[in-house]
Amino acid sequence: MSADLDFSPAAEPAARIRRITSQARYETTLLLRNGEQTLLTIVIPLLVVVGLSATTIIDLGSQASSYARIQTVAPSVLALAILSSAFTAQAIAVGFDRRYGVLTHLGTTPLGRSGLVLAKTLAISTIAFLQVILISAVAVALGWRPTGSLLAAAALMLLGMCAFSGLALLMAGTLRAEATLAGANLIFLLLLVGGGTIIPTDQWPSGVARIVEFLPTAALADGLRTILRDGALPTLSTWLVLLVWSAVGITLASRFFRWD
Repeated sequence: MSADLDFSPAAEPAARIRRITSQARYETTLLLRNGEQTLLTIVIPLLVVVGLSATTIIDLGSQASSYARIQTVAPSVLALAILSSAFTAQAIAVGFDRRYGVLTHLGTTPLGRSGLVLAKTLAISTIAFLQVILISAVAVALGWRPTGSLLAAAALMLLGMCAFSGLALLMAGTLRAEATLAGANLIFLLLLVGGGTIIPTDQWPSGVARIVEFLPTAALADGLRTILRDGALPTLSTWLVLLVWSAVGITLASRFFRWD
């Protein structure tokens, strides 16, 4: 054997983009294998889209009288699905990863805080993409006929994913697992009922609506209804609300996320 051969391990870490994409694939696989997360992120939104389109228990506003009910229900449930996966499911999963020491081990790798935040955001975006496909297929089977720009809707949903993912990582990276579990579920319920997700903001009193419109859930849901139901583009304020929430959430999560 030649004395010139060197079998020592490479001391340099993989390229940053490779580290992030590898971690994102791993995170996606874990989420898909978790039965409870699948129930929260896929099964429940599917049940909601079927239930709300078949009943009139919830008043969806004046638009529901001029359009088929499914035209209002489908974009609303798409927003709900993104909230459940990018915020609630991710916050709980990351919170318990911290509790069981998984993140402590990741902290010894070259991934870094920002790399972990980006990898988890990419993973949850993949899950949300699958949600959108499934929910849309069921809604179309129920009579939904989306209008407007699908590209604009996709861009709006991507901003929503970034906003909710950043907030989830901020919560899970700073609070204890038990507090994250309780807080994530409580916030989910509050935003579901009073965040403009299912009930459009034009159904609220004007004073309350002005406040609700600044929530990321209202911006996402109202924006999707504007695009996919009305065939129009959301106002600039809708885009700005989601953009600000995305920037603030991801920046703070990258800054304050704790591994243990």
